[in-house]
Amino acid sequence: MDELKALTFEAAAVELEVLVQKLEEGELPLEETVSCYQRGQLLAQHCQSLLDDVELRIQELAPDGEGGYRARALELPEEVR
Repeated sequence: MDELKALTFEAAAVELEVLVQKLEEGELPLEETVSCYQRGQLLAQHCQSLLDDVELRIQELAPDGEGGYRARALELPEEVR
């Protein structure tokens, strides 16, 4: 599991894509199919976790009009989008 945490989003996405291609070909033995599927699930969860972390980092605090603050999506300049 630690080796999975060390994977970058890009590396995990590439590995996931390779596994999906293997599974779509439908020529793997059953045990290998199950292993690929399980690894794919872990990779997909890892990618989602990384995306969630990035989403939190690109939020900003904005006044809520009632003396408090709320998180909102950071508005990026047009040239960055």
